[in-house]
Amino acid sequence: MPSKPRRLAYFGTPDMAVPPLLALLDAGFDVALVVTRADAKRGRGGATSPSPVAAAARSRGVAVSHVVDDVLDAGVDLAVVVAYGRLLRRPVLERVPMINIHFSLLPRWRGAAPVERALLAGDTETGTCLMRIEEGLDTGPVFDRVVVPIAERATLAGLRTALVDAGTEQLLRCLQEGLGEPQPQTGEATYAAKIDVFELRIDWSRSALEIDRLVRVGGAWTMLRGKRIRVVVAEPFDNETVTNSASATASVPTVSASGPGTISGVDVVTGSGILRLLTVQPEGKSAMLARDWANGARADGAVFGQ
Repeated sequence: MPSKPRRLAYFGTPDMAVPPLLALLDAGFDVALVVTRADAKRGRGGATSPSPVAAAARSRGVAVSHVVDDVLDAGVDLAVVVAYGRLLRRPVLERVPMINIHFSLLPRWRGAAPVERALLAGDTETGTCLMRIEEGLDTGPVFDRVVVPIAERATLAGLRTALVDAGTEQLLRCLQEGLGEPQPQTGEATYAAKIDVFELRIDWSRSALEIDRLVRVGGAWTMLRGKRIRVVVAEPFDNETVTNSASATASVPTVSASGPGTISGVDVVTGSGILRLLTVQPEGKSAMLARDWANGARADGAVFGQ
């Protein structure tokens, strides 16, 4: 593993992998090759569009490949991997040293969705690890760790931005100052499986705080009268807040004896506490203020999930 490499390959695919690539180029690193997913088909006409990383690389005149093995002939000192989306095979790893920016504090949240899982779990902090890639799933030793606090009302988009900024700065610092010797991961490993659409369905028997985390991850949905409704923005009130509030306080919902999922205005009863809907997106329509939707749908007294 070279301490201060200059000629690099870069593996990445989505938007969040673009800032580290551009930062490397701006810092004067020779990025000889970018490896990313193949251009994807869009629409019915058969037209294709590149990944965000491919588009950024081409705009800077960097060669782009969709074949992993092309890195073997690129003459690079090191490959940097950021949200590439595929496991890399041992024959490649044995010939090209590779490091990865992983968006968690390893060994917590190894896997595909570490940022989402940290939010869903209610973690108060996460971070970035610059690690050496091994054949296992995010098991390699770590060169550097940066802790990033998770704000109480953090959204997935906002937390991703903070992590990408921290990881980009970390990558440049470590490559410029020298990687040093990585340290083995210590502690209990947890795994961050990809979020399935059905996992985003709201279970109203859960607490308002848990459901709110699901909303802040993005894509949370429920059913009403056979139609899907996405909850875009919401505000949770736990049982203690609701119980101790004066009933005349308009900003805090009153306690309801109704079952989970029952709608009262824009407030929804949960297994513990109340979730106030602020923005929703009914099936087939654009996002709108929850109060406008509730009035138009005559939702008062109805029960989500039916």
